[in-house]
Amino acid sequence: MNLHSVADGRGPVDAGIKAWQNPFADAGPLDVSICIANWNCREHLRSCLESLHYQPQGVRFETIVVDNGSGDGAADMVERDFPEVVLHRNSSNLGFARANNQAASRAEGRYLFFLNNDTVVPAETLRQLVDYADAHPEVGIVGPRLRDATGTLQVSYRMSPTLKTFLHRTSLLRWTGLLRRAYYRYRREDFDPETTRSVEVLMGAAMFIPRKVFVEAGRWDEEFVFGGEDAELSIRIGRTRPLIYHPAVEITHFGRVSTRQHIGFATSQMMIGFARYLRKSGYSSASLTLFKTVVTLDAPVSFLAKGIQYLWRRVTGQSVKAEKSLLAMRGAGRFMVSGLIPFWKT
Repeated sequence: MNLHSVADGRGPVDAGIKAWQNPFADAGPLDVSICIANWNCREHLRSCLESLHYQPQGVRFETIVVDNGSGDGAADMVERDFPEVVLHRNSSNLGFARANNQAASRAEGRYLFFLNNDTVVPAETLRQLVDYADAHPEVGIVGPRLRDATGTLQVSYRMSPTLKTFLHRTSLLRWTGLLRRAYYRYRREDFDPETTRSVEVLMGAAMFIPRKVFVEAGRWDEEFVFGGEDAELSIRIGRTRPLIYHPAVEITHFGRVSTRQHIGFATSQMMIGFARYLRKSGYSSASLTLFKTVVTLDAPVSFLAKGIQYLWRRVTGQSVKAEKSLLAMRGAGRFMVSGLIPFWKT
């Protein structure tokens, strides 16, 4: 065990002083290994680590950061400012799933907490998760309630996605309303933010998993790079164990930070991930061809529609919304230029 990677997190900490104590002071196994995949999100990663290490968490834990070749100095920041964190540097972006598997391979905790780099974790969160999981050893994954930076509730679990839900995302079909019901059911129907309950898919932003369950399930599927991997892992583990949404535990999730900063990469990889998910879910070749054809035809339509929307919003003074339209337009453009070939090969 790397003793210098262990955080106790049991006592209050003065402002600006890290919550790291001598690991010899409290012998015993680690309760939680926090696994964070990072790519060019230095300041959000800093806030996440501060929330974990600057306040009590009530259990013995370690934090493992796998940096996917960031160019913004994120890895150097971790090494300099958080020496208690286990840091693994990749020379390039190996994807979300592979980075999480790398973190898990170095983990020594009874539980793995896969956590996005754009999250903030309140004090005692880890203790609450451990207490619930210890009391319910049959559970495969526990997911907390998610709120954004303004306090607005985020959808913290979903139904299993289907071909219809992915087709509804396209501009070509969304306006018809034909698949709206299926998409809304996937996104929000039956979403009860207040009740602990069994669900089908938990969000990859925060997944708390017994390490034994994770290993037995086969870990993250490294064929996924960015998009679809959380649904695939949820469904795979959910075949033998319940997945539990537990709103008594709550974290802040800024959401889509990496996506906005790298919209071209994210848009292409999400489309590829969706196609890969459908293939692994057993959809026929004809269904996959239909999906790929609709998405391919939709790309120039979406690019043009977002361009017109951007211009209109600029003219009417809606600067914030205009930037969102421009971002979506850039994503569609990058997908057409460099994403279509790997998308069809999936």
